[in-house]
Amino acid sequence: MQAQVHIYTDGSSRGNPGPGGYGVVMEWVGKPYFKEFSQGYVKTTNNRMELLAVIVALEQLKNEDTVVKVFTDSKYVVDSVEKKWVFGWEKKGFKDKKNPDLWSRFLKIYRKQKVTFQWIKGHNNHKQNERCDYLAVEASKKQNLLIDSVYENLNNGMQFDS
Repeated sequence: MQAQVHIYTDGSSRGNPGPGGYGVVMEWVGKPYFKEFSQGYVKTTNNRMELLAVIVALEQLKNEDTVVKVFTDSKYVVDSVEKKWVFGWEKKGFKDKKNPDLWSRFLKIYRKQKVTFQWIKGHNNHKQNERCDYLAVEASKKQNLLIDSVYENLNNGMQFDS
């Protein structure tokens, strides 16, 4: 039987840009396994954190071809993948698209798994989404936040080679 995982994600930033973070809850279907994690950044955007949450969660999977369902309140992430926009962006080298570093990283890990997305309404008493939101916000408030160096370099006039 193939492993099935449900991943719940959320990202936030206090200010856009501003201090931000992501939160993730992972559940293995049919097993009593549950994992959650989060990370905060000094200066980032909400969309970067929404996407990074998905990436980091997928990177936690140890086996390829895992059946994964990602639940997120991010239309940015869901529509970009489910409507296949990101594949067109990739063909054009992400020209004039935001977050090319994260989309490239996403596509590398995405292609190793069997991933589908389901959009859920945020702040709507969905237990796992509310938990992810809490983890993301709290992560953004911690001491010793990480630096989202690609974001900061791009927005300080430095060039980024994808």
